[in-house]
Amino acid sequence: MTKPLENKLALVTGASRGIGAATAIALAAQGAHVVVTARTAKALEEVEQTIFDAGGSATIAPLDLTEKDSIARLAAAVSERWQALDVMVLNAGTLGTLAAVPAIDPKELAAVLTLNVSAQVALIQAFDPMLRQSEAGKVIGVTSSVGRKPRAYWGAYGASKAAFETLLGAYGDEVAEISRVRTAIIDPGATRTKMRARAYPGEDPASVKPPEVVADHITALVLNGFETGHWERVPG
Repeated sequence: MTKPLENKLALVTGASRGIGAATAIALAAQGAHVVVTARTAKALEEVEQTIFDAGGSATIAPLDLTEKDSIARLAAAVSERWQALDVMVLNAGTLGTLAAVPAIDPKELAAVLTLNVSAQVALIQAFDPMLRQSEAGKVIGVTSSVGRKPRAYWGAYGASKAAFETLLGAYGDEVAEISRVRTAIIDPGATRTKMRARAYPGEDPASVKPPEVVADHITALVLNGFETGHWERVPG
């Protein structure tokens, strides 16, 4: 039987573990060929093997999104093999140190903004031509509630997610009337990830939902379609 995403290409960032890995596996299960990228090659190979074992297909692209020209090289490599990019899930991000605003380290703030904001813009810019070649290009950004509602000690991370949401939303509005590209933002809520464990070291991981729940929501968005500006928080 033909799968819904057969002959479609997806790119998932931050795909070595957690929400990114689960999303890549879920999209591949629906027939997409998934390009998975993150810094850790070994972890990406494990995700790739999981996809292969389930009968899916994937390509790993180990790289640091903050390194000079890394995103441009990735886009060049992908565009040499495929004409269109149908799905891009912008999941990669870094938490940084939770600190009061007066105590934020400027260098660390710059690093957080580089990955959570600047790299995301670079990804959109690099893959915009391929997204426009798709019959229905979809860009889904993974955010956090602190990007919309400030919380003490989460200023740096929250600011980066607020900027990310604004930029992705602006891109969506810019292309909505001149292309078939649509953008959406998903807030995973409390999810069992390494980042969550860092932020809440005393929390029982079993008390929050696994990343597969978020992956299923992202996959449903891809399969069902959405209008630009769509935002949702995954319950649980």
